[in-house]
Amino acid sequence: MQFQEKKLAELSVREIDRIIEMAWEDRTTFDAIKFQFGLPERQVIELMRQQMKTSSFKMWRKRVSGRKTKHNSKRNFEEGRFKCSRQRSISNNKVSKR
Repeated sequence: MQFQEKKLAELSVREIDRIIEMAWEDRTTFDAIKFQFGLPERQVIELMRQQMKTSSFKMWRKRVSGRKTKHNSKRNFEEGRFKCSRQRSISNNKVSKR
């Protein structure tokens, strides 16, 4: 499946907030963000760098660097899952409405 990449300038404030929220979640993969918003991992990192304080960005990067759950190819839990089973449905999340 080909993904349509978006430019950061095309994102609404609401989309930016949701991407940041998804990036902070441990079990939400970068592939899930790309699937829903069209942003590859490098652009998510760029967005996080722009939108966060330097110290918060460094803390986030340290947490997600090399984390198995942030990359589809490295994770070992159920294939196709974008969220934890205990996570509440999020009203604007296209993936949770399936």
